[in-house]
Amino acid sequence: MNYATDFPSLKGKVSPEEWQTRLELAACYRLVDQYDMTDLIYNHITARIPGTKDELLINLYGLLYKEITASSLVKISVEGDILAKPDTDYDINKSGYVIHGAIHKARPDVACVLHTHTRAGMAVAAMQCGLLPMSQTSVRFVGHIGYHEYEGPAVDLDERERLVRDLGPHDAMILRNHGLLTCGATIQQAFNTMYQLELSCRSQVDAMAARTELSMPGENVLAHTAHMYQPGTRRPYGVLEWPAMLRLLDAEQKNSGFPPYWH
Repeated sequence: MNYATDFPSLKGKVSPEEWQTRLELAACYRLVDQYDMTDLIYNHITARIPGTKDELLINLYGLLYKEITASSLVKISVEGDILAKPDTDYDINKSGYVIHGAIHKARPDVACVLHTHTRAGMAVAAMQCGLLPMSQTSVRFVGHIGYHEYEGPAVDLDERERLVRDLGPHDAMILRNHGLLTCGATIQQAFNTMYQLELSCRSQVDAMAARTELSMPGENVLAHTAHMYQPGTRRPYGVLEWPAMLRLLDAEQKNSGFPPYWH
């Protein structure tokens, strides 16, 4: 069986637009690992390739997020059919793609979909109260987050319609009893939104564990603050932060022992 993880570089063998998307998506996988949002080899981050008719990139099912490189990503159709992949016995997790495929098909404005099973995310997903507006970070999501009730493992194609309905126009969703999901017009935005959603969940779990009365901002503040933190109000999410995130990865790469994400 061929389960090697060092794949020949595709630089110069795919379009410049695809290669740039591969670089950014591989970096996103590494950042999710960097900030402790991974779940073994599970979950996905998908990205739409610019200039194509609904062609996407997704990870091989079997690699750690810290092993993923630009050249290891698999090109698939929006329906989940493999169009091109490395020479390996690793495949993709088609059943796990149901959530991503539903959103990419229904939301042409979405370039990237990110889904996690973090400890804090799953904890808040199990809370009847959902995400509380208890910090500036979480207030960002007031009126801008969806909730999807748990229907079991997301392998039923019929669930796609309800996933899309519950996400609505938002870029974030809590999957009840399951985990977190974000999406965005760019890979950078989807990552930034997930980072903020995860941080909101961690803060909520910590505060509730302190078993003390929580202070919430007044209703007159919530809508205004949430509006101020939307991508189109002042500046796009994630773009200003992205070069710093890449410098972080570059510094970590030197001692990681894993192939660089740009390979």
